Amino acid sequence: MNARRVLIWALAIMGLAMLAACSAKPRVPKSFLSDRQLNLEEFFEGRTVAYGQFQDVLGNIPRRFTVDIEGTWDGKTLTLVEDFTYDDGATEQRIWTLTKTGEDTWSGTAPGVLGSASGVERGDTFNWEYKINLPVKDGTMRVNFDDWMWLLSDDRLLNRAYVSRYGVRLGEVILFFEKR
Repeated sequence: MNARRVLIWALAIMGLAMLAACSAKPRVPKSFLSDRQLNLEEFFEGRTVAYGQFQDVLGNIPRRFTVDIEGTWDGKTLTLVEDFTYDDGATEQRIWTLTKTGEDTWSGTAPGVLGSASGVERGDTFNWEYKINLPVKDGTMRVNFDDWMWLLSDDRLLNRAYVSRYGVRLGEVILFFEKR
């Protein structure tokens, strides 16, 4: 291959990657798909199990995982102890402390989260955003999460989180929560 062809292919691949990174994300809805009301403190109190995977912008699925979650609510603070088990046998624990800051608003912290996460509940939808030093094989990687949750039924919640770095989308985490 000559240099011109290599350059054309490289530009085409970069263009496709940028196009994939710019695909539309959800917005806080003006109308809702159901009359359900998501209340994080009710859904996550007690035991919840989640099944998920990360998919990069090229469609590769490098990692799948299960999360056992134990939630406690004291009237103002929701504590979530998340125990991750990855398909390669690795484990990780993350403990979130979420504080209800208004009727529909939340802030949260966890080890590795930079500053605090902030979110809002609207009907059956919850959206929150945060920066985190995410553990990876060779250390940590600082990424941004734009996290969306939809209450599907009283005991099921769908989660889609858009992961980016320096404004470029790296991929998505898809999770399915089941209340136990």
